[in-house]
Amino acid sequence: MDLPHITWSLPGIGGKIRETLEDFVVEEIPIFHPIGKGEHLFVNLTWEGIGTRRLSQSLATLFGLGKKAVGYAGLKDVRSVSTQTFSLLLGQLSYDDILNIHRVIEARLLVKVNWIRPHSRKLRTGQLLGNKFSINITDISMDLKKALFRAREIARTLESLGVPNFYGPQRVDSKNVLRGYEIIKGRLRVRDRWLRRFLVSSYIDYLCNLYLIKRLENGDFFRLLQGDIVKKYSTGGMFVVEDPDAELFRFKAKEISFTAPIFGPRMWWAEKSSGELEKDIFEESGITLEELKKLGVRGTRRLGRLLPEIAFRELDRGIRLNFFLPKGAYATIILREFMKSSARYTKPDRLE
Repeated sequence: MDLPHITWSLPGIGGKIRETLEDFVVEEIPIFHPIGKGEHLFVNLTWEGIGTRRLSQSLATLFGLGKKAVGYAGLKDVRSVSTQTFSLLLGQLSYDDILNIHRVIEARLLVKVNWIRPHSRKLRTGQLLGNKFSINITDISMDLKKALFRAREIARTLESLGVPNFYGPQRVDSKNVLRGYEIIKGRLRVRDRWLRRFLVSSYIDYLCNLYLIKRLENGDFFRLLQGDIVKKYSTGGMFVVEDPDAELFRFKAKEISFTAPIFGPRMWWAEKSSGELEKDIFEESGITLEELKKLGVRGTRRLGRLLPEIAFRELDRGIRLNFFLPKGAYATIILREFMKSSARYTKPDRLE
């Protein structure tokens, strides 16, 4: 799937990312803070070169815990420097116990412990606001002043128009999408539960990307449709658009965004013209709601338009971008607009 660019008329700066792990820094922003008492110990860590799931397993092994006794809100990339919070079900602990746990984690796992504090409940998937990114684009072949000028124009366009909340290529890799489809159709069995869910989600996420592409090609990314289910950026509240013209001011003022479908039997379907687009995509997908239900897929909706505020500055080695994205959004979707090299430089078919 060749994802179109919002900034298709602006040339990119090229370059590379992740020449070193320090070139890709991500910090998870929590949705709440631990209260200071309880049986779950929240541990905020900074590490590099290892994924969230593997570090979670290392924490469980270190303290003799089962997998379900360790919680985290989201997954971080192996090829990065990451800061994230984990919860450990260790029971009531004294101050001295907590200090000792701090020392043990740093000594045994070679990570930095930023803080530790007890809480009454486990940290669960999705319990985060989003992530702050600090990413270096290096090995830029053009003059850096020229690259900064281009980056400034791209950033202005992205902040003005917004960015489609595409799933990144690491999520919708073509092989994963095809394997997910085969699992849904019952033609492929995968024993590992986590991998099976990931592959099934890859196909559903592919359909979400297809929906966003269709809105771009139809010019509907820049407006609301009758029957859209929109989301308020400030509160997360959602409602159905009865009169697109009446809600257009709020959309342009960046108070609300349309949402995209994550198909499943419990998904809130859009209505009227917006709902027709969703139904067309699902009917052409080759899968059924009954098949998804058998696999435990529920369905939900996803924010359709990202509104990143992007700061950047010149480095000796290139350009550094700093921005925040809400949970579930991919930094690579922002980077590809600037670089236009790691993915094909693609203009939407009917976007003028």
